[in-house]
Amino acid sequence: MFEALLTSTAVVTLAEIGDKTQLLAIVLATRFRKPVPIVAGIFAATIANHFLAALVGSQVASILDGQWFRYAIAASFIAMAAWTLIPDKLDDDEHKPARFGAFITTLIAFFLVEMGDKTQVATIALGARFHDVFSVTMGTTLGMMLANVPAVFLGHEVLKYVPLNIVRLIAAGLFLLIGLWVLAQTAGWTAGLL
Repeated sequence: MFEALLTSTAVVTLAEIGDKTQLLAIVLATRFRKPVPIVAGIFAATIANHFLAALVGSQVASILDGQWFRYAIAASFIAMAAWTLIPDKLDDDEHKPARFGAFITTLIAFFLVEMGDKTQVATIALGARFHDVFSVTMGTTLGMMLANVPAVFLGHEVLKYVPLNIVRLIAAGLFLLIGLWVLAQTAGWTAGLL
């Protein structure tokens, strides 16, 4: 449980820095200038989105538990390492606030923008890896909050001081290490069967 929580927090915190949802947090903070409802919206959207992602990962892993699926999980972490190296941009139509207030706009925008995002895919893979929906959801949500709350309160100032290339490299390295670890574990598991 602690390993799932800690790994999920570290992976998502690093992957989220410079991600389009972090850019969305800055845009929403600049637009609404109400940090508390924005932070609450990010939290609610992340809990809902990442719970579903961790549940999908965990359920798929229990149904498809086997050697080839373990290799697929390892490959997904290695692919996430490569994807993390690609900088995100916020599309113009993704940051136009709706006519709702800060909380509802943030809730809807974050939930939708997170669909298919790196951190959601990572949450699915973490759910499949650890089979612990609660710990993975709490860890990935904590990671999102660690990366996004400072972005909401400090806005553009954060981007001036955070070396995004270094953070991307660290996050990619972490994904790669997890992927290689799962790969080695699976190969060892396979060797034990022979």
